[in-house]
Amino acid sequence: MRAELLPGTLEMLILKALSLAPMHGYAIAQHLRQISDEVLHVEEGSLYPALQRLLAKRWVRAAWRESPTKRRARYYTISVAGRKQLGAQETGFADLISAIARVMSES
Repeated sequence: MRAELLPGTLEMLILKALSLAPMHGYAIAQHLRQISDEVLHVEEGSLYPALQRLLAKRWVRAAWRESPTKRRARYYTISVAGRKQLGAQETGFADLISAIARVMSES
């Protein structure tokens, strides 16, 4: 079964990953896949447009650096505004999950 993300959820997940450490795009996708026990498979066609939206909103910054494989890669770092946004999104998402759980547990 392929997991579909709610609108805006991918950006929240990217911000969460970047709150741990700066990462390049492929590392973000791998991190999300690994942490989700292989449930979340973020494709390039979704990941890079989401990163561009985050850059445009100034929630992340980007700089070119050398990756561990000696390739040039664009590394993304969460900004102060991005951390603030992540906090707001985490709260909103927790409220949404709680509301869905209440509906699903209704007898």
